[in-house]
Amino acid sequence: MRIKSIRAFRQNLALTKPYTIAYQTTSEVENVFLEVELENGLMGLGAANPSLEVVGESPEQAHQNLQSEWIAGLVGRDIRLFYTLIDEAHQQFPNAPGTLAALDIALHDAFGQFLGIPIVQFYGQKIRSLPTSVTIGIMNVADTLAEAAGYYSLGFRVLKVKTGLDAAEDCERIIKLREVYGHSMTIRVDANQGYSLADLQRFLTATRSADVELIEQPLPVGLERELLSLPTEIRHLLTADESLKGPEMALKLAHQPQSFGIYNIKLMKCGGIKAALDIATIARPANISLFWGCNDESRVSIAAALHAAFACPNTRYLDLDGSLDLAEDVVSGGFILENGIMRPTDGAGLGLTRLS
Repeated sequence: MRIKSIRAFRQNLALTKPYTIAYQTTSEVENVFLEVELENGLMGLGAANPSLEVVGESPEQAHQNLQSEWIAGLVGRDIRLFYTLIDEAHQQFPNAPGTLAALDIALHDAFGQFLGIPIVQFYGQKIRSLPTSVTIGIMNVADTLAEAAGYYSLGFRVLKVKTGLDAAEDCERIIKLREVYGHSMTIRVDANQGYSLADLQRFLTATRSADVELIEQPLPVGLERELLSLPTEIRHLLTADESLKGPEMALKLAHQPQSFGIYNIKLMKCGGIKAALDIATIARPANISLFWGCNDESRVSIAAALHAAFACPNTRYLDLDGSLDLAEDVVSGGFILENGIMRPTDGAGLGLTRLS
């Protein structure tokens, strides 16, 4: 079955509420979409929202790449050889993970529909469901508690709290959350490279009794070796995010002694499902757990990440809330979310339904 046509488009998706992390405030997001139509009329859909600050590619650049002559040249190619097409794309766009993610996801979706099975089943489903965390941006203690109460009322029981601007206030927020919710709420922290080693050590000491499940990317990229001064049991709770952009870095970080015990895999960092599974394969024999994250993304790429996550036995954590605050999207479906628990649908490909 051959590819009949390919079309890329951009759409600005407003957020229902802005949020703040250690280096920026966001109120709307632009996603890039790619349609891959097969000769039988089936339509695969991919999406991307790469972060210029993290991977050096913007949605605008991804959109330009997806309109290139090389992408147009995929028309007429056999969808059954989609792995080959993805490999060729990595050679063509070696430093454009958003471009690669949109194409990889669209090809996977089209191929799964061609087979008539969900992508997670194509790879072998290992996990049926997991809770996802929901994210609280950097804000004062009172607003943090108000946000947490709203999420708790909706059935969510895992919070990821953004930190990194003021370590003292960060400690206060985490301690107060634990006082209010006891052990009915799991608390994760994402510092987004905002701490020094001294800040991190102060945070760890002050929140020792707060039972923080994990801490994402506490130090800036390039300072990973400073973490080796911390005890092994602490490093097991640390999660590589901005430091982990692809399989090459996954292999480097897997060497003993390990700075991180957890890998945060984002399709927008590594370039799609295939590269994400390469990272997962490296992590497994190194006893590194997987934490699947996202940017502010359409349900298209969130569903893709979920399918990849549930095909990996070392997946332990989900943070796939990137579509929940979108005021609009181009699809429905892709996953089922009930009381904070996520699972894929049984639909072919990624199980998506286009909205008119």
